[in-house]
Amino acid sequence: MSGVQLFKREVETVSEFPMVVKNLKDHFHLHTYGRLTAFFKGLTKGKLLGTRCTNSVCEENRIWLPPRVYCPDCFTTMEWVEAPRVGKIYTHSTILYPGNGFKLSTPCPLISVQIDGVCTKLMSYLKEDKPEIGLPIKAIFNTQEPTYTILDLAWVPVQSSVADDKPHRRNLLS
Repeated sequence: MSGVQLFKREVETVSEFPMVVKNLKDHFHLHTYGRLTAFFKGLTKGKLLGTRCTNSVCEENRIWLPPRVYCPDCFTTMEWVEAPRVGKIYTHSTILYPGNGFKLSTPCPLISVQIDGVCTKLMSYLKEDKPEIGLPIKAIFNTQEPTYTILDLAWVPVQSSVADDKPHRRNLLS
């Protein structure tokens, strides 16, 4: 068999749809959020909380989101501030075949959110519509049935009629 024939056979094999099987393993894990607890409690109240350095001589005075306990530049304890709830998609990727423990339905558009005044990008997911770089989006929160995880935050296009307080757990797998 020539190298070309072998390559063709490999390409044909790879182009088939991958097999998907249900993995019955499940893990129970207790985890503390420590000094970042305010961020997750804020999500359940419809607030997007970030942190900012309190050191007046530190050059970095923008909001960090996800929040940090200590300033990465001067190691001063950060203060909690409310971040804007609107942004735009910086980049995106769609999850088709997730690994074990993935809690959202697929395909799932993961997005990197750029928010004015925030010096970092926040990873999250787009609740509805197709992701496009530069698309204006707004935060929505799962305040009705909170999970106390990052999944209590999702994003929708600014023009969306999805209400802030409506639970968005229907995207979660049971």
